[in-house]
Amino acid sequence: MTKISVITVNFNHSQITEELLTSITETNTYKNLEIIVVDNASTINPVPEWTTKYTDIKFIRSDINLGFAGGNNLGIENATGDYYFLVNNDTEFTPGLVEKLVNVLDTNPQVGIISPLIKYYNDKSLIQYAGFTLVNYYTGRNTAIGKGQKDNGQYENFIGRTGYCHGAAMMIKRQAVEKAGLMAENFFLYFEEVDWGERINRAGYQAWVCGSAVIFHKESISVGKNSPIKEYFMNRNRILFIRRNAPFFKALVFYIYFMLVVSPRNIINYIKGKRFNFIPLLLRGIWWNITHSKTSSDLGYTLNKTS
Repeated sequence: MTKISVITVNFNHSQITEELLTSITETNTYKNLEIIVVDNASTINPVPEWTTKYTDIKFIRSDINLGFAGGNNLGIENATGDYYFLVNNDTEFTPGLVEKLVNVLDTNPQVGIISPLIKYYNDKSLIQYAGFTLVNYYTGRNTAIGKGQKDNGQYENFIGRTGYCHGAAMMIKRQAVEKAGLMAENFFLYFEEVDWGERINRAGYQAWVCGSAVIFHKESISVGKNSPIKEYFMNRNRILFIRRNAPFFKALVFYIYFMLVVSPRNIINYIKGKRFNFIPLLLRGIWWNITHSKTSSDLGYTLNKTS
């Protein structure tokens, strides 16, 4: 029986993480499962209490905040499963979730990574994700298929290929990780799973979605919606993604588009919304890409400056 390692990362939201663990306990019937929780240097260390409370779960404490990519990478490095199921700590499982995803991976050797249908926790009739289109290298944008749609069962029977899997919930084969490598940690937050998806695709594997498998997502618990740190990393990492993946000509077009269209538009929107503090964050994100290689990182400094 295929062994699954469920990996989640906690940062200052112990209660939310415990709600996830409860949902796994209450809904999961898959027998060969290990659960790994990585605490990403939370202000109050929850691991000692958790170790006593959850005796069957593996807890790992990082002394520094490694970000989404680094935290999950640390979990993968300590996992023993054949497949890794990376889930946000602000998700909740539904019955049959693990079995359905495992069955697709077990029976389709070309599939390296798969996501379930993701629905919003606060309105369980609304879809957040039923797949992704590939990123347009000219604009650095892609589309979440199904986002905002009412779930009328339109994706229930869909099992098939998509551009990328969603970072909130993605199950990946160990062999695919060994071939494509771990997530790039210099993204820290946002775009890391899309960059990973590009490398998984280039490694010869396909990304799929299973519409009958469902997970609920509370979304943006860790950083908050419209937060300065989110705005900074979304802009910074959109550029970084293009630098790492786009061919020269398409990247050049993107840089011109970002500087002449995206940046002025964003600044106007910041002013209209009276979010004046977002303007230097946009400029800092651009400057970071000018002054850093596409593999380098100064994330501790950056996080402290933007939080």
